[in-house]
Amino acid sequence: MNIDIKKVKINVTMPRESLHEVRDAVCEEGAGIIGNYSNCTISTKCIGTFKGSNDANPYIGEKNKLEIVEEEKLEFICDVVIVKKVLKRLREVHPYEEPAINIIPLIDEDNF
Repeated sequence: MNIDIKKVKINVTMPRESLHEVRDAVCEEGAGIIGNYSNCTISTKCIGTFKGSNDANPYIGEKNKLEIVEEEKLEFICDVVIVKKVLKRLREVHPYEEPAINIIPLIDEDNF
C-alpha cells in the first residue's frame, strides 16, 4: 500500500484565555478546512503539568516548581502544504515559551 499523506491533525495546549486568539490565527492561515466548511476545530478542557528549569521563562508559574494548570487543547485539520505557515503563526500568538504541539499524519479513507 502506497499512502500519500495530504492532511495532518495538529493539537496544541494553551491557557484557556488564549483559545480564541490561537483558533482565529490558525484558521486565518488556512487550517481547519473540512470539505465545504472552514474554521473547523475542537477544543477540550484539560489539566497540564510542567516544571520550568532555571533557564525557562514561564508564562504561568515559577521556575523549578511543578505547576498544575487548567488548559484548553485545540485540535484542527491542516493540509500538509501549509503546515509550516500555520505553525509559524500559531507560535506568534501562543503565549507559552515552548508550546506543546503534536502533528499527526492522517490517512485518507480512499487509501483503504
